[in-house]
Amino acid sequence: MDCPLCALPAGQTLWEDDRCRVIRVDDAAYPGFCRVVWGEHVAEMTDLGAADRRHLLDVVMATEAALRSLLHPDKVNLASFGNMVPHLHWHVIPRYRDDRHFPESVWSAPQREGVAHPAADPVALARAIDGALYPGGPD
Repeated sequence: MDCPLCALPAGQTLWEDDRCRVIRVDDAAYPGFCRVVWGEHVAEMTDLGAADRRHLLDVVMATEAALRSLLHPDKVNLASFGNMVPHLHWHVIPRYRDDRHFPESVWSAPQREGVAHPAADPVALARAIDGALYPGGPD
């Protein structure tokens, strides 16, 4: 199998558990861009059981909450396509009114040069994801 999400280098991983991981996307225009990648090679949300679907969406929401608390974007975009890479994953993208593509998607034509916004510290982001998932600490 030649899946780029199955073969990701460990250095891109910000947070992980036994079912999924959050990776940093190397995109200078969107330094807070993350992907939440399901660990098994499945293509669709309905390939997962109900508990796994809830867990994956909980991690997506925790990643959004962590990015919001650390970066204070104007908006956060969530997307799950899989058309190019049919391995279940979610894009979590902090957006700013002055970024290159706003209000369009990051995959559309640029609207302006755009302002560079700072990235979150990877350790702080991992802690914030944990804090959003486990507010009282892990059980």
